[in-house]
Amino acid sequence: MKQDDKKHQILILGGSGFLGNAIYRELAPFFRTFATYQTPNKAFESNRHFFQYKMEEDDVIEIIEACKPSIIISALRGDFHLQTIIHEHIAQYVLNNNCKLIFISSANVFDAYSKFPSYELDKTLSNSIYGHFKIKIENMLLRLPKKKVAIIRLPMVFGVQCPRIKEMLDLIKNNEAIEVFPNLVMNVTLDTKVTQQIHYIINRDKCGIYHLGSADLVHHDDFIKELSAKLFLSQPTFKRVYTTNEERYLAVLPKYNLLPKHLQITSDKVIEELSK
Repeated sequence: MKQDDKKHQILILGGSGFLGNAIYRELAPFFRTFATYQTPNKAFESNRHFFQYKMEEDDVIEIIEACKPSIIISALRGDFHLQTIIHEHIAQYVLNNNCKLIFISSANVFDAYSKFPSYELDKTLSNSIYGHFKIKIENMLLRLPKKKVAIIRLPMVFGVQCPRIKEMLDLIKNNEAIEVFPNLVMNVTLDTKVTQQIHYIINRDKCGIYHLGSADLVHHDDFIKELSAKLFLSQPTFKRVYTTNEERYLAVLPKYNLLPKHLQITSDKVIEELSK
């Protein structure tokens, strides 16, 4: 038994998704880790640490009480209204029990601000339905005692099995163009790096808001073109999409909650890791 096993019992909501499953694979060797999945899947059904959970039908508190986690990680996807109600129930549970919540949020909580990159304590403001939804959950959780919550804001997350790369492959296969946004300045990250960072946050019992993107900023079109050149045998065609005439930022950078150097990443490193 590894040393960390006794310290925490963890429940990952959304453990069958791209990021949720990566988090499970990172934490399971070190902690008693449970996770939920939605769609029937033999691999998950045969794993006694996975619970089927359908947001529309099942009570999340029943699963939480069955697992008795000291940490809940929310990587849920799906209907925004349902998720809001679910997080109200989770927040109430966290408040009344010896339990902490790590919520996976997004750079989109800042998508109404386009002139600068965003830092942890900047005011959130969004023009998108997705961004509005994430802000609503964040605001709800920020009313909990500080020690009980960590909010993880992520930029675009890439990984070998990530939906974005699969979509790019499908477009190439069908001789369709990949959309790139030349005026979009962003940062990026890797699923394996995010999971290591979350592991660190758990081990050090960190709380507050974390911006877990690459330390540098890149233009969307430059990054996607370089990634495509490294990953794909046939060079795809690109469709340039201009949503504005000026540069638009959608990047989350840390200023207050900095992680150690070995847990930081650059956009070049993301491409290097994906093309191994």
